[in-house]
Amino acid sequence: MPRSARRIKRVTATVQRRLPDLTVVLENVHDPHNVSAVLRTCDAIGVLQAELLYTIEKFPRIGKKSSSSANKWVVHRKHTSVAECFGQLRSEGFAIYATRLDPNARLLYDLDLTRKTAFVLGNEHRGVSDDAAAQADGLVVIPMRGMIESLNVSVAAAVCLYEALRQRLARGLLSSSALPPDVVASMLEEWLQK
Repeated sequence: MPRSARRIKRVTATVQRRLPDLTVVLENVHDPHNVSAVLRTCDAIGVLQAELLYTIEKFPRIGKKSSSSANKWVVHRKHTSVAECFGQLRSEGFAIYATRLDPNARLLYDLDLTRKTAFVLGNEHRGVSDDAAAQADGLVVIPMRGMIESLNVSVAAAVCLYEALRQRLARGLLSSSALPPDVVASMLEEWLQK
C-alpha cells in the first residue's frame, strides 16, 4: 500500500475513534510539560477536545517536542472563568467532576463514566480551586494508599481518562464512531493537511 494510502487509512481510523463525549479541564496548570503530557494522553485515549481554564496563570506555550505534537491532534479551547467554561460544558451535556482530596469526594471507580464526562484537574501546587470545586457536579478522588496524597496532574488525568475508556469498552460503547459523518469528513480533510 503506498505511503499516502496508509496515511489516509490511519487518519480516517483515528478520526472515527475520537470521543466527543469525554474531556479534561486543565485549571491553571502551570508547567507546560504537564499540559503537553495531558494532551498526549488525550490523543492516546481519543479525546476530541480539551479545555484550558486559566484564571490566574498565563495560558501555557505548548511545545511540539514535549507533547509529541499531540497538541496538533487535540483541539483545545481557552477559557478565562470557571462559570464560562462550566456553562459551555453543561450546554453541551457534560457532567463535570473536579478531582480533589475531600471527604465528600466520590471514588473514581464508583462513578458512571460512560455518559458525557469532563474531569477538572488543578494546579500542581494549589489543586482545583474552591470556585471550580463548588461549581462542579461532583468531586472525585483517585484512591491513594501511600504517604503521598496526590499524583502528578498528568498521571491523574491518565488514570481518570483510562477509567472512562475502560468503562466504555466494557459496555461495548465504542464499536462505531461517535461523530456524525459530516464532522468526520470535515476533520479528515483538515487532518490530512497537517
